[in-house]
Amino acid sequence: MFTSEKFVSLNPSRRRLLVLSVLALCAAALPSISFAQAWPARPIRIVVAYPPGGISDNIARALADRLAQQLATPVLVENRAGAGGSIGMDLVAKAAPDGYTLGFSSISPLALNPHLGKLPYDPAKDITPVASVMYSPVVLLATPAFEGKDFKDMLALAKARPGSVRWATSGLATVGHIVLEQVQQGTKLAFTHVPYKGGGQQLTDALGGQFEVLSTNLSAAVMPHIKSGKLRPLAVGAPARVDTLPQVPTFAELGLPPANLSSLFGVFAPGQIPEAVLLRLNNEINLALQTPELRQRLLGADNLPTAGSAAAFARQIAQESDSNARIIKAAHIKAD
Repeated sequence: MFTSEKFVSLNPSRRRLLVLSVLALCAAALPSISFAQAWPARPIRIVVAYPPGGISDNIARALADRLAQQLATPVLVENRAGAGGSIGMDLVAKAAPDGYTLGFSSISPLALNPHLGKLPYDPAKDITPVASVMYSPVVLLATPAFEGKDFKDMLALAKARPGSVRWATSGLATVGHIVLEQVQQGTKLAFTHVPYKGGGQQLTDALGGQFEVLSTNLSAAVMPHIKSGKLRPLAVGAPARVDTLPQVPTFAELGLPPANLSSLFGVFAPGQIPEAVLLRLNNEINLALQTPELRQRLLGADNLPTAGSAAAFARQIAQESDSNARIIKAAHIKAD
């Protein structure tokens, strides 16, 4: 320990040098401290990495409205869709790290996309996870082309006639595709993958019985067809059974824990954001997620609120990234 006695024992030039060094360090810290205390002093922008109108966009806008109230400053939403969320995340990565530009996205641009090709940003350095917001369950649905009644019947058909069960997803290397690969690895059965470029045409073809099953995020677009019986849920990827589908088992319950995947969404900031601003943002988002209005908005859309520390969110992303890397390598998955 450096004591006052040791300081006095130094010669005058050494004491003067030490004092100047301490003052320099304090001066360097003052701008960030002052900035954090003044934040926010102007409107905040949240870049949503998906098109308007979807569940992620709706939740992002509800969160923005709540944060605007808590922070007493406008919080604006801007949609920048494309490339599986990477376009929006690139915009965040290149923004000033001052807390005034944030991103709302699934963790795929950080945990999945980097294993499929080169990105215009470094996920580890250019993006800072701020707070997780929600899990969006993945549901496996049977179409009119599938005559079986449950998940076991699907496996039985795949075993009796390898490749006869056509499994549609919203695209190569999407979460739905990863679920398919995990089911194939876990059961040692072969399915025929039918990748689409998005969910719109996939849903239309599902209703027309163009394939036997599809994996997609549970959303307002599919729920009416589930309620009508046109699409029948066989399994869900979620931490627990979904309240609106209490009879549907999770993949974990069906003996396939690695396939029990869901889409994790959260808020992100540019790299090197001041620690004080990061902590303030994380706290405000966690407070927002506790409000009855936002929780009801999430649960009403079959999404599960999460919250937690920025460090815990970063660990979740790192763990899923490692898992995705192994799956993609083993299955030889390549992006479109």
